[in-house]
Amino acid sequence: MFQEESEFMLHRRSTLMVASALAVAAGFAFAQPARADQVVKIGIDASLTGGDAHSALLVSNGAKMAIEEANASKKVKGVKFEAWVLDDGTATAGQYDPAQAAINARKFVADKSVIAEVGPQMSGAAKAMIPIASWGNLPMITESATNPAMTDPMNAAQYRPAGKPVFFRTVATDAYQGPYLANYFADVLKVKTLYVLDDSGAYGEGIAKAFEDQAVKKGIKLLGHDKLDPKAADYSAVFTKIKSLNPDALFYGGVLQAGVKVVKQAYDSIPKVVKGGGDGIIGSEMFTAAGYPAAEGWYGTQASPHVVDDAALKDWIAKYKAKYNMAPDDYTVTAYDATLVVIDTVAKLKEAGKPITRDNVRDAIHNGTFKTLQGDVGFDENGDIKDKVISVFQAHQDKACTLDDVNCNFKYIGVAPQS
Repeated sequence: MFQEESEFMLHRRSTLMVASALAVAAGFAFAQPARADQVVKIGIDASLTGGDAHSALLVSNGAKMAIEEANASKKVKGVKFEAWVLDDGTATAGQYDPAQAAINARKFVADKSVIAEVGPQMSGAAKAMIPIASWGNLPMITESATNPAMTDPMNAAQYRPAGKPVFFRTVATDAYQGPYLANYFADVLKVKTLYVLDDSGAYGEGIAKAFEDQAVKKGIKLLGHDKLDPKAADYSAVFTKIKSLNPDALFYGGVLQAGVKVVKQAYDSIPKVVKGGGDGIIGSEMFTAAGYPAAEGWYGTQASPHVVDDAALKDWIAKYKAKYNMAPDDYTVTAYDATLVVIDTVAKLKEAGKPITRDNVRDAIHNGTFKTLQGDVGFDENGDIKDKVISVFQAHQDKACTLDDVNCNFKYIGVAPQS
C-alpha cells in the first residue's frame, strides 16, 4: 500500500511538473514581444547655420514631415524610418561650409543603416559630399543644389569615382535656370545692357556664367562682371563703378550671405535698375535682413514648378503650417518629394522581396518613376530630373504677410521662356 501510494505521488508530481512547464512555455510564447521593425535611416543635410538658415529649416522640415507621415501610416510594413539631420553650415563660414559638408558625408556613409541622403541644400556643399557618397555607394537626392557640373558626364571621374551616379535632383539645374531668366530679361523686360555679380561660390559662379552667356546670345550688352567676397561688409567700390556705367539691369548669382548686402547697397546706389538673381535669393532673409524698400521689385527664379499656390496642396500646406508654425515654399515641396522618392523606393523593394541595401535603393531610384506633390518625378541617365521647369517671381511687399513668408512676398509671375 505504501509503495503504491509512493508511486502514485511520484507520478502525480511528475504530471504537475510537466503541466507547469507547458504552462510556463505557453505563457512565454504569449509574452514574446512583436518582432522589431527594421530601422532605416534617411540622412538630411542642410545649411542650418548662417545666411540661409531659415530656408534650410523649411527644407529639413519638409523632409522630416514625409518621414513622420510614412511612419504614422505604416507605409512600409516592418520598416521604421528615422531622420538624421546634420548641419553643413558653420559660424566661421557664415553659410554652408564644404569642409563640414564632407564631415557630414563621412558620418552618413559610416552608418550602414543610412540608406539615402536628402540634400544637401547648396551646390558648394554637394561638390564636397558627392565623391564621398560615391565611394560609400550612398544615393543622394537634392531638393535645391542646382550647379550642373555635378551631374555632367564630363565630370564623372570627380563625381562618380566608384562608377554609377549616386546624385539625383528633384529640381532642374542652372543650365536651365540661368539661361531661362536671361530669356525673360531679354524677351519680356527688354533689357539692353547688363552688369553681373557673383558671390564666388560654386552655385553663384555657375548660375552667373550661365545667365551671362545666354544674355549675350540674346543681344544684351555685358558691361562687366565682378566677384564678391561674401564675408565683406562693403561693396561700395563695385557699386560706384556700376552706377557710372548706367546699366539697364543687374544680375546677382549667389546666396543670401552676400545677397542681403547686395540688395541693400544696390538700392542705395542704383535704385531704378532692373535687378534679379536665381533661387539663391529666394529666402526669408531677403525680407527680414535686406528688407523693404530695398527688396522691392527684385526678380528671382525657382528651378521647379510653382506648386504651393495650387488648390490641390491646400491641406498639405495647412498641415505643414500647423506643425512647424511657418509657411512652406516650393523647395520645401521638392525636399518633401525627394524624401517620398526614398520612402517609395524602400516600399517597392520590400514588396518585391528584395533587401533594402544602398545598391538596390540607388538602382530603384535611378530607374523609377514616382508620384510626388510636384507631379511624376523620374531621372535621366545622369541623375537629373527629366521634367525641367523654371518659375519666375518678383518681390512685392504685402503688409498683410509676415516678412518670413517667402511665398507671400515673392509673387509668382509664370514659367520662364525656354527659347
